[in-house]
Amino acid sequence: MNLQPPTDELLCAFLDGELDGPDHESERQRVQAWLLHHPEDAARLRLWAADAEALRARMASMLDEPVPAALRDAVLGAPGHRAQRLWPALAATFVCGLVAGSLLMQFWLSGPSEQLAAGTRGGWVQRAALAHKVYVPEPRHAVEVKAQEEHLARWLTRRIEVPVKLFDLADQGFSLVGGRLLPDGTGKSAQLMYQDAQGLRVTVYLRKPDHDAPTAFRYEQQGEIGMFYWIEAGAGYAMVGALPKERLLALARSVHEQLVGSARPP
Repeated sequence: MNLQPPTDELLCAFLDGELDGPDHESERQRVQAWLLHHPEDAARLRLWAADAEALRARMASMLDEPVPAALRDAVLGAPGHRAQRLWPALAATFVCGLVAGSLLMQFWLSGPSEQLAAGTRGGWVQRAALAHKVYVPEPRHAVEVKAQEEHLARWLTRRIEVPVKLFDLADQGFSLVGGRLLPDGTGKSAQLMYQDAQGLRVTVYLRKPDHDAPTAFRYEQQGEIGMFYWIEAGAGYAMVGALPKERLLALARSVHEQLVGSARPP
């Protein structure tokens, strides 16, 4: 099928429910057809929806906050009772938009595209690369829980239902930044982020593997992003980064050796 890729603006409109009316039926069908045949973009929208849900949870308390005097004066020019309604209205609009987007994505993933998002054998590898591309560039919110927080490993282990180990990559020049919880098909996954002295980041993606997933140690290149991925000890692992293959392999070997408790290469 020859489909034109939708722009990010069109994908955002689809996610926010702006294409629901009859006037946008053709655009909505175009986006649905594209996502049906391009699971990597469906996975990208799932990440957007997850972020929207996290923002909704964190910003909901704004509804009860008083209007800042500076904002009130900037909008109305002087204090007034209308400003007391303005801030809750703006916050409510923002939160409602996020909720609508999240609900829309849940509805979309409950349809045929769920099988594509949950993926074929390599679907989780695509999601590992996508999560890396989304969060590595973030200057301030790259991780959900910082490395210094002791509950990081326990929290992720409970959420994804596989043991999460915080790997020591200091010998390779990388230190742990922190981690985050991610949606993964019909379940959950975890991402650990590491950074070297020059600010270069790599990620380790962990998930509960599918029953028929191969366990072999494999490499895949996506543009500048390289990935070594394998399944071991009841979990799937992907080492992701914009590094030469040899250096990325050294990082993947370090993770593997810490998992098996020996120096045997994979």
